[in-house]
Amino acid sequence: MRPPVRVGVFGLLGSGNLGNDGSLEAVLGYLRAEHPEASVDALCGGPEVVTARYGIPATRLHWFRGEYRTASRAGAIAGKGLGKLVDVVRTAAWVRRHDVVIVPGMGVLEATLPLRPWGFPYSLFLLCAAGRLFGTKVALVGVGAGPVGNRLTRGLVRRSARLAAYRSYRDAQSRDALREMGVDTARDEVYPDLAFALPTPPAGEPSNPPGPVCVGVMDFHGGDDDRARAEEIHRRYLDGTTRFVRALVEDGRPVRLLTGDECDRSVVAAILQAVDSPLVTAAEATSLADLMKETAAADTVVATRYHNLVCALKAGTPTLALSYAAKSDALMDRMGLAAYCHPAREVDADRLLEQFRALEKRSAELRRTLAERNLVAARQLQDQFTALTAALFPTTDHAQARTRQETP
Repeated sequence: MRPPVRVGVFGLLGSGNLGNDGSLEAVLGYLRAEHPEASVDALCGGPEVVTARYGIPATRLHWFRGEYRTASRAGAIAGKGLGKLVDVVRTAAWVRRHDVVIVPGMGVLEATLPLRPWGFPYSLFLLCAAGRLFGTKVALVGVGAGPVGNRLTRGLVRRSARLAAYRSYRDAQSRDALREMGVDTARDEVYPDLAFALPTPPAGEPSNPPGPVCVGVMDFHGGDDDRARAEEIHRRYLDGTTRFVRALVEDGRPVRLLTGDECDRSVVAAILQAVDSPLVTAAEATSLADLMKETAAADTVVATRYHNLVCALKAGTPTLALSYAAKSDALMDRMGLAAYCHPAREVDADRLLEQFRALEKRSAELRRTLAERNLVAARQLQDQFTALTAALFPTTDHAQARTRQETP
């Protein structure tokens, strides 16, 4: 009898980012449907959450528990430094136990948010290098990539991509970005974001008079190259978004505030304090499924985080993007709403309100467009999973060989 294929999933999963966890959920759904015999576990940021929510064993990504806290004391700095060395051994040992490791979606090859090279880019490099060393196939599935200004971060991203056995992307510009870094992407394919493979909630019916608006907010401070003016960017984003919410309330519209990461709660609190009205409420979403239900029940969505946009578009709700990166623009274009993007770095509440009203006038037409585009996305993601099976699970010879090697 052949042993089960050992599959690992890797990333900042279970750490409070709903988009990352949604990508994991989509891949687990694929594995359970197409490869139910596979043995699956995770190396991730929040192992307790992943195990409790998805029922798979999970190991902490970093040996040092304060990895993502700023280190100012000598002990913390030493702990981080030691952790980098310990993680080499831990990551290699974990990878060696697997036949396949999947990195499910996420913007693992981009720097659209502040990023340190010795954080996740270093972890991803360790993963891909260990995969090459031990013959474990590492697959970057439906990932995001983008231009990276920091030389060290760019080098780690480039080397990780080159070492991976399989790569696919959530948009064409991600593939283009890697090609411009010197990675051969000739055989790499582009598919919709993995979250489009998740179940779709029942679509809501437009209200008459106009009904609720979901506003997805983000603790936005610009990207990796914006550190010098991060606070200015954040203040402008928060002020513009607050003014927009206040204008909706003055029109009598109920507003439902959405988040996509634990850190976004501070923005929700600031808006609730500034716009003191019973018409403004905050959703308590703990998954992309929760977010989709919220957006499906709305007449219209205005959102910043990438996976807030994905949820709204998949739910078929007319959506306006407060775009903070090219990936948001690409997603809106793919779904037929390219005209409804507004820069998150320079939120102009008056202009945003004009775009919002123009969007609502075309609501019925855009709902039909989204229904059509979602059918296309579903077919394309089935192609993605078929390609993934061909690349990673053609036979179990590798698993058998590994078992023979490890048997005394």
